[in-house]
Amino acid sequence: MNDLLFSMLGSKPGSEEQEKPGTEVEVLEKEQEDEDEETPWRVILYDDDIHTFEEVINQLMKALDCNQSHAEELTYKVHNEGKAEVYEGSFEDCFEVNGVLKEIQLVTEIKG
Repeated sequence: MNDLLFSMLGSKPGSEEQEKPGTEVEVLEKEQEDEDEETPWRVILYDDDIHTFEEVINQLMKALDCNQSHAEELTYKVHNEGKAEVYEGSFEDCFEVNGVLKEIQLVTEIKG
């Protein structure tokens, strides 16, 4: 019975295989850091009453290096829903895209 209990716990008390306290916590923290690095960042564009559709479309094409059709689709989504995710990627890439959108004072947010 004790052997069954020890097999469920991982090792017998005093055995050399027993881990040091805190080792598991360090591994979990490292795994969490790895997950955070893999979590994509997003650029959110908000609707405003200042910019024309043409201005937003042109700036999206510039920021995202996309075609007019895709930029139009995103612009209408922003207009109809009040906001839309227009880009997803690394923080550095989102920062660059956001910077281009801010050139004409579009209202944006970077979320992680």
